[in-house]
Amino acid sequence: MLTASNARINKKLFSSLFTFKQRFFASTVRTQQSLVVDLTSDTATQPTDDMFDIMKLASRSDDVFAEDKSTNQLESYVAKLLGHEAALFCVSGSMTNQLGLRVLLTQPPHSVLCDARSHIYNYECGGIAYHSQASALPVLPSNRHHLTVKDIANNLMTDPICSPLTKVVSLENTLNGTIMPLDEIERVRQFCKRNELKMHLDGARLWNASQATGIPLKEYGRHFDTVSICLSKGVGAPIGSILVGSAEHIGRARHIRKLMGGGWRQSGSLAAAAHHCIQTVVPTMSTTHRLTRQLAYALQSMGIQLTLPCETNMIFIDTSQVGFTIDTLAKELAKENILIASDSGHQTRLVLHYQIPKTSIDTFIQITSKLVEQHQYLNFNRNDISTTVDSKVAYPSKK
Repeated sequence: MLTASNARINKKLFSSLFTFKQRFFASTVRTQQSLVVDLTSDTATQPTDDMFDIMKLASRSDDVFAEDKSTNQLESYVAKLLGHEAALFCVSGSMTNQLGLRVLLTQPPHSVLCDARSHIYNYECGGIAYHSQASALPVLPSNRHHLTVKDIANNLMTDPICSPLTKVVSLENTLNGTIMPLDEIERVRQFCKRNELKMHLDGARLWNASQATGIPLKEYGRHFDTVSICLSKGVGAPIGSILVGSAEHIGRARHIRKLMGGGWRQSGSLAAAAHHCIQTVVPTMSTTHRLTRQLAYALQSMGIQLTLPCETNMIFIDTSQVGFTIDTLAKELAKENILIASDSGHQTRLVLHYQIPKTSIDTFIQITSKLVEQHQYLNFNRNDISTTVDSKVAYPSKK
């Protein structure tokens, strides 16, 4: 169930993650660190030898003045994928989100309406207020999955005397691994057009949504004025995110990027690595999604609860019904060099990516099943574990 409390679960997980990683790696022999299977986030993807080979061949000109060939090629390629005129390669998704919002917001007082669980509201250090002098207007979706036109219409700030007028609606897709349906995005776009509202998309993991649904990126991207799309998560690039939009918006974003200290010089090698990853890693995401669902089904069959639908590469679990904490599970997994975010509670997020081998997921299932058996959950029998994938979605457990 989606509540204000569990909408903040990621904050708790992330705050505990850094401490746990320190403990985990301190107890791992340094020469074995490359063998660690990290399920805390898809930001854990590692650069490959192929990437380094590609990086050596990249151009080495100055991107501050838009002179670098490899960077320009990447920007043009991604802009076309998203159905927009232009793009800007930046260091992070937080930067491209903040730039995307900043170019759409002109004169305070104003506000940005967004999902209460969104990255721009929870994990970007209050950047909306700092960079754009705007208020954030967080809304919990009434359907517990994604914002709807009704959610947006019911929460707009419209009082011309006392309120910071809502000027931008920001959506996130995927959000917690779940996909906002395209038809709902289309309805939101029509509503925003009628009400003269701009739209921004945090599409950090839009690649996953596109691969899961078979819908081309441009069919999502064309509904938004600006789109931020990440390269260093499941795509696997060493660093970077791209903002797409009109030539006018991207020109302004390039100017503000310099103000933020984000103008970089010889960015070609990083752009080339990202371009390589888009072409080679993105097509493998459907395989990652299937492996994620296999793990989700297995955990459900043991009595572990899913708290959100598993639609792409994330699983949100609750072990309270099987009698052990996430910290207990994490300690057992760590013995096999598998890392998950943990604390003394019962909920966590598991994230898969293309570098997670199936053998490690099999090990994860075996270790978890032993723990469940040890806690004698409903006379659990490990022979009852199911990894059959009969749907594109693993739904939350019915209580």
